[in-house]
Amino acid sequence: MIGYSQARTIVEAGLAHGRENALPPMTVAVLGADGELVAFGKEDGSSLLREKIARGKAKGALNMGVGSRSLAARAATHPAFVSSLIGLAAGDLVPVAGGVLVRDADGVVVGAVGVSGHQPDQDEACAVAGILAAGLAADPGVDAH
Repeated sequence: MIGYSQARTIVEAGLAHGRENALPPMTVAVLGADGELVAFGKEDGSSLLREKIARGKAKGALNMGVGSRSLAARAATHPAFVSSLIGLAAGDLVPVAGGVLVRDADGVVVGAVGVSGHQPDQDEACAVAGILAAGLAADPGVDAH
C-alpha cells in the first residue's frame, strides 16, 4: 500500500510540475490500492469538478487495472462498452489520460494517482512526475495505436 509520506510527495511534486510548466491550477488525488484516498491537493483557482475528475481517473485505473490512457484508447474503439463501464462504476471511471497506476519495485500496484486541471497529456505528466519523485514506478497505460 502507498504510504502517506509517499502520497504527499506525489501531490506536491505533481503540483510543482504543473507550476513549472505554467499549467492552470491543478488537482491531484492519490488513492491506495484499496481505492481509498491517501492524499489530495487542489490549487487555488482549480474548478469545483476537478476533485471528482481526478478521483475518477485514479479510481478508474484501479477498477480496471490499467492506466486511464488505456481506457481512453478503449473508449475510442469500443464506446458502448466503456459507456457501460462508466455507468457500472457510478462515476469512479473517467476514461481519459491522467489516471496513472503506481507500482512498487516489484511491479505490484500500490495505488493510483489522478490529476485534473488541463489537457489529459499534461495531467498525466503531472501524475508521472509526482510518482517518480516518490521513488515509485508510473504506469499510465498505452495508446491503442
